[in-house]
Amino acid sequence: MTELVQTDLETMGTSARAASRRLGILSTEQKNAALFAIADALEAHTDAVLARNARDLSDAAANGWSDALLDRLRLDERRMAALAADTRHVAALPDPVGTLLDSRILDNGMRLSRRRVPLGVLGVIYEARPNVTIDIATLCLKTGNAVMLRGGSETLRSNLALVEVIQEALREQGLPEAAVQYIDNPDRALVTQLLRMDAYVDMIVPRGGAGLHRLCREQSTIPVITGGIGICHVFVDDSADLDRAVDIVENAKVQRPGVCNALDTLLVHRAVAAPFLPQVARRLGPHGVALRTTADALSTLQDAGYGDQATLAGPDDFDQEWLSLVLGIKLVDGLEEAIDHIQRHSTDHSDSILTRDDAHAERFVNEIDSAAVYVNASTRFTDGGQFGLGAEVAVSTQKLHARGPMGLEALTTYKWIGIGDGHVRE
Repeated sequence: MTELVQTDLETMGTSARAASRRLGILSTEQKNAALFAIADALEAHTDAVLARNARDLSDAAANGWSDALLDRLRLDERRMAALAADTRHVAALPDPVGTLLDSRILDNGMRLSRRRVPLGVLGVIYEARPNVTIDIATLCLKTGNAVMLRGGSETLRSNLALVEVIQEALREQGLPEAAVQYIDNPDRALVTQLLRMDAYVDMIVPRGGAGLHRLCREQSTIPVITGGIGICHVFVDDSADLDRAVDIVENAKVQRPGVCNALDTLLVHRAVAAPFLPQVARRLGPHGVALRTTADALSTLQDAGYGDQATLAGPDDFDQEWLSLVLGIKLVDGLEEAIDHIQRHSTDHSDSILTRDDAHAERFVNEIDSAAVYVNASTRFTDGGQFGLGAEVAVSTQKLHARGPMGLEALTTYKWIGIGDGHVRE
């Protein structure tokens, strides 16, 4: 496989638009054949992809990346096999394109319906996780969309290797390579240029930090889907099953700490702090989790002999998406204070209440306006695969045009179709 050299965004945009028109009329069988070919190619080129990923990992480690961030970047044989399996799973999902949303006969006899159609061309800007390249490309292909990808410079070799695998499979299927293109020049000016290519691109999806989202909102002349920034909370109510609660907290924090649905802030009802906080410290300590706590929580941990794992939280610590083995802890007087804290600090991604009080659960669900709200469950479930969507392009925390994990349907729009019989408007 050879390095791609493409920095002429106008040419890429023209090619993407032409490819989207071709993809938009493919049958489900043709799209699925392309996805199966991509899955086979991922397996066939695993060694080549991993060799280039290893170079990205080496550079990232030399630049002082944390273990959690290195984990986001890492590919291995197991993850490559999972990417191939996920691609085949997307092929097996129902194709939303062409389905009717509704249909009715108007008073004048004309039949009017709404039919799902592809969005067209997506521009996706993302960081750190090369598996996102496959997730986005496969969902776009399944829905008949072309995509222009721009990953972070730290994953350039890995992403180029994956895009080359995809394009090889597309060629073998007689489909345009321009259906999936990668902006391989790390010059940040190209991001600004992409954000203004409204003649070619129909939607921008940023997947990264707050700075990237702000840049896209401020600079783009194209509709932007924002999300993927998760300051995620778990509130432990005074009625919670504490044994189960500590299991959920452990899962939400350490199962994969470098992702957007990992736990950032633990809110604990003051009435259960004395028995519960030592359990949390005891469970998270072996994982190397550092605790940033309010003064009362720190005192409780010190009294129980776990003060060495905790430090006093700073003024901005409850506004942090840690993406690492750090957990903020705050004691609250009850549900009211917990809801107030979340409403002030949440990024509307994923928040959970652990309780055996049905009324408290219902109020939490009603008043927490996040894309995903849980009762007695880990925040780690906010994921396209876990939700049965196959994969996701992003997790949207806005309300238009999609919310939560964006699967196949979120990559479609609709058109109105009127079937008449010589109808004219009077």
